[in-house]
Amino acid sequence: MAHIIATANMKGGVGKTTLTVNLAACLAKHHQKRVLIVDLDTQISATLSLMTPADFAKLRGDKRTLRNLVKRAILSDKDLPNVVPEAIRAYVSNVKGLDLLPGDIELYDEFLVSDMLHRTAVQTGAADFEQVWNDFEKNLIRKILQPIAKDYDLIILDCAPGYNLLTRSGLLASNFYFIPARPEPLSLIGIQLLERRISKLKELHRTEAGLLDIELLGIAFTLSGNLFSSRYHGQVMKRLNEDFSEAKLFKTRIPVDVNVSKAVDAFTPVVLSNPGTAGAKAFNLLSQEFLQKLSAATKVERPENKYAFTALDD
Repeated sequence: MAHIIATANMKGGVGKTTLTVNLAACLAKHHQKRVLIVDLDTQISATLSLMTPADFAKLRGDKRTLRNLVKRAILSDKDLPNVVPEAIRAYVSNVKGLDLLPGDIELYDEFLVSDMLHRTAVQTGAADFEQVWNDFEKNLIRKILQPIAKDYDLIILDCAPGYNLLTRSGLLASNFYFIPARPEPLSLIGIQLLERRISKLKELHRTEAGLLDIELLGIAFTLSGNLFSSRYHGQVMKRLNEDFSEAKLFKTRIPVDVNVSKAVDAFTPVVLSNPGTAGAKAFNLLSQEFLQKLSAATKVERPENKYAFTALDD
């Protein structure tokens, strides 16, 4: 079953999507991994990094984006397992093993969520509405991933900045989370906020075996450039070394490279469009380090095996 990894940071502008797309492309192209990117961000940056706006518009018109799946999951549509594979765009950028579940500029209807939660509480006679919400939040993204988890080695969730419903549900569905960051104080605050949020999620969604089983895979610096020679670098690294072990900090750093931005305009990751550039080479090194950390983490005995996707409540 797939290892599910959420790429997240409470702060935007840290290169999260660029890292997600290029990392996934490296894992599929150079390491023969079966990788699915799931775009959980309404900015749809991951989606538009891998297809043209015209292609996206057609998929949206055909209801083959994540929005349709989220709606079906909210309504507990029995046909959801059959519809999920139809929404996946395979062989993106002509790379075998690199697939995309396209996002949407509107991922869910808040009124639909409220109405469903109210009806569920009434039907079940739930005395604790908070528990109804917690069950819904925990299972929303898991329901969507369950039918296709066996088809992949890695499912990487490109989560939105902040802490909305789909980011929380994505984290709850994940085995690991991966934090892109910049070597500056505000990025550090984003990391700290995310750690606090995940700690609360663990307490809120305790399992019979203990805390919720989600682990930090590591923190990777992106868009470093001259920031690493500034006074901010020393301050940020000092704080991170105080809060995290060396094993949680990726050694590979992604430099500023204009070719990375040019690749987005071509709807192809730079590791595929221009593999000889500094940015592409750094992403390749990062993918190797990523697999090393994942291998080390999965060898540790863990209290709950979410890879198996136990049966979900309707």
